[in-house]
Formats: sequence, structure tokens, C-alpha cells
Amino acid sequence: MPDTSARPLRADAQRNRDKLLDVAVRAFSRDGPDVTLDAIAKDAGVGIGTLYRHFPSREALVEAAYRNELARLCDAVPDLLRDAPPDEAMRRWMDRFVAYMTTKRGMAGALRAVIASGGNPFAQSRERLVAAITALLAAGARAGTLRSDVAPVDVLTSLSGISLAAGEPAQREQASRVLDLLMDGLRYRAVSNP
Repeated sequence: MPDTSARPLRADAQRNRDKLLDVAVRAFSRDGPDVTLDAIAKDAGVGIGTLYRHFPSREALVEAAYRNELARLCDAVPDLLRDAPPDEAMRRWMDRFVAYMTTKRGMAGALRAVIASGGNPFAQSRERLVAAITALLAAGARAGTLRSDVAPVDVLTSLSGISLAAGEPAQREQASRVLDLLMDGLRYRAVSNP
């Protein structure tokens, strides 16, 4: 079978793929691994054959849905930096990170099934997230709105902790307050001793 992964999809095929991924994220987050592929195809407004043309197995769909969410989060950085000052872009990205982690938690059962089948949906997650945070911190340091001495992995660890402690949808207000505290720490400038 020829490798078609390098060829770009037709516009209608790309729309179908995008719809399937959006529906899959919602379905796996809501219903876990028990959701049927037929239900996902129906909710996306496509036939099951279309689903299988894009994703030959349940595991392929779950992995693609997770990676798509990760890409959306990380690929948002340039737009956020274009539309807002770096410190505001960082804070907006943090909100997106918490939403991403909530989705990831909702998909936990489906992701475990992928891992059990030998897949590794998280293979590049840490590197992509650290790169996104690095770009935001660097822009903030250049603008003088964020500290230049912060390790991106420390920000990622902090965000992960906030997401674990207050990542449920009912805890959004608390998560927002804690993210504001983290931002205050990223903006703090130590006064040098005379």
C-alpha cells in the first residue's frame, strides 16, 4: 500500500478529519473508552467508512485526537503573542493548558487503551509543551514583562500541579485564581541589594 501520509488531504477530506477529531475528543472525554466508533462517525456527520479511512483503528483515532489537542495548545502560541502582550499571552495560554489537561484527564481511559496496545500518545508531549512555554517566557523577557530566570520546565510542573488540584470544570474559578498567583510570580522582579 503506498504511503499517502505526505500528500495533503483534499479540503473536504480535511474537514471530515477535523470534525472526526473534534467529536472524538468530546466523546472520549465524556464517555471514555466505551463510546462506539459508529457514534463518533454519526455525530461527525460522516459514515463509518470515512472514519476508518482516516483512522484504521480505535487506538489510531484516540491517539490522533489527543495529539490534535496538544497541537492546538502548542500551535496557539504565535497567535497569542501576535494578539496580546507576552504576559497576557502567557496567562491566556495557561487557561488553555488547564482546559487541555481537563480533556486529557477525561480521555484517560481511552489513552490507557492506546498505551496497552503498544502506542505512546505522549511521546513528544513534554518537548512540545516546554517549547511553547519557552517561546512565551522568551517573549515576555524581551518585553520586560516576565522574568528571564525561570526554567520552562518549572512553569510546566506548576501548571500540571494546578491542573491536578483544580482542573475540574467546577473548579475553574479556583484554577483561575491560582494561575493569577503563578503569573504574579513570573512577573516579580527581585530588587538587588545595594
